[in-house]
Amino acid sequence: MTEKECGHHEDHRRKLYRHLLLTVLIFIPFILFIILLIYLILRPTKPHFVLQDATVYAFNLSAASNLLTTTLQVTLSARNPNDRIGIYYDRVDVYAAYHGQQITVPTLLPATYQGHKDVTVWSPFIYGMEVPVSPYTGAALNEDGIAGKVMVNIRVDAKIRWWRVGTFISGKYHLFVNCPAFINYDCRNNAGAALGATGVKYGLPC
Repeated sequence: MTEKECGHHEDHRRKLYRHLLLTVLIFIPFILFIILLIYLILRPTKPHFVLQDATVYAFNLSAASNLLTTTLQVTLSARNPNDRIGIYYDRVDVYAAYHGQQITVPTLLPATYQGHKDVTVWSPFIYGMEVPVSPYTGAALNEDGIAGKVMVNIRVDAKIRWWRVGTFISGKYHLFVNCPAFINYDCRNNAGAALGATGVKYGLPC
């Protein structure tokens, strides 16, 4: 192959690379524009959660060993505020926490699809049997018990997919919801919480 032919092939390769680069530079902004356009048209909004009720069946701390036993039934509602977007709840875990420490195991809720403006209600039981708590958490719980009220955080950890246009479904998004619940608790004489006591008597937005 002559030097002239080699030079011709090099020029052809450079032109091909430039064309490929130009195509990519045009294609990427086009895709980003389409995504932005879909977002502006649909305006996806996260679901709105409300803690409607929290019923206490067990809430007792063993002072000697700092072991906390908790049994609650909570009623949570989630509303899809979107006019054009449905929400797929692929995985939803609910658990209770106190002072930042998880005090129950996660309860898995059934996967569900939520249509436009629909409301979904769950009423799961959440349990924590003799969960070790830190000395700080135990001391804080005793202080709250003397006051007669304790705030437990009902938390929702979910994986959702949203906005469906025809057959288009988005990727998975992480959704974290924190709902405060105030329950009656008396640590004097190891009374704990009253069986079947209601912690929330009206809906609290989360």
